[in-house]
Amino acid sequence: QALLVESGGGLVQAGDSLRLSCVATGVASNSAAMGWFRQSPGKEREFVAGLRKSLGNTYYGDSVKGRFTISGDNAKSTVYLQMNDLKSNDTGIYYCAAGPIASIYAVSWDYWGQGTQVTVSP
Repeated sequence: QALLVESGGGLVQAGDSLRLSCVATGVASNSAAMGWFRQSPGKEREFVAGLRKSLGNTYYGDSVKGRFTISGDNAKSTVYLQMNDLKSNDTGIYYCAAGPIASIYAVSWDYWGQGTQVTVSP
């Protein structure tokens, strides 16, 4: 029954901005974390940003710190990813995920969206 739906991807030039959205429905009540991952062909899946929903704590991958911001609207069951100063190596499919928190380093990402493509031209 769980469904995560991403939107907001597109084709932009380096230096531009995009805002991704993810609407989550039917996730388990213990899914305290939401996050964003990305993957490009031939590359490993990469953690981009995470959010602890109840407290608003945020976490970022090293490659996006200072440029991306994750936020959420609990009333709307929605998480956002504001991406600024996009670079060509930000290109990839961006996936929304959700799951329970075991520790700061251990989130069980039980739910995944279908992904939205972000392409950044040099």
